Amino acid sequence: MGSVVVALITAVAVVVIELVVVVVLVVVAVVVVVVVVVVVVVVVVVVVVVVVVVVVVVVVVVVVVVVVVVVVVVVVVVVVEVVVVVVVVVVVVVVVVVLVVVVAVAVVVVVVVVVVVVVVVEVVVVVVVVVVVVVVFISLFLF
Repeated sequence: MGSVVVALITAVAVVVIELVVVVVLVVVAVVVVVVVVVVVVVVVVVVVVVVVVVVVVVVVVVVVVVVVVVVVVVVVVVVVEVVVVVVVVVVVVVVVVVLVVVVAVAVVVVVVVVVVVVVVVEVVVVVVVVVVVVVVFISLFLF
């Protein structure tokens, strides 16, 4: 009877340990995903701010040049300015799309890694539980 109680206590302890391991792994996974998303969002914001500042500086410089240049050159500069703005807008859109894709890929990679780690840990815990239960039952029958 005492061996059965020991076996039950051992099984309960192993299940509790397994639950604690799963909870810890889930918390770590959530923290890692949040950190990755925050870092990527900060990088996207910094890149967008830098691009906007560059565009503003370019526009200011072009406006000063336009004020100084003759009327004929003003028409050419306006055409060039429109092309520059269109190119800058296209570049900003491409950069944002690329950064969003990078964020998505990073989140998917992190989630896949976390899932693989959780599955591996679960398999190891199940193997340990099976071995403990087999050892306990074998010891019950031998002694």
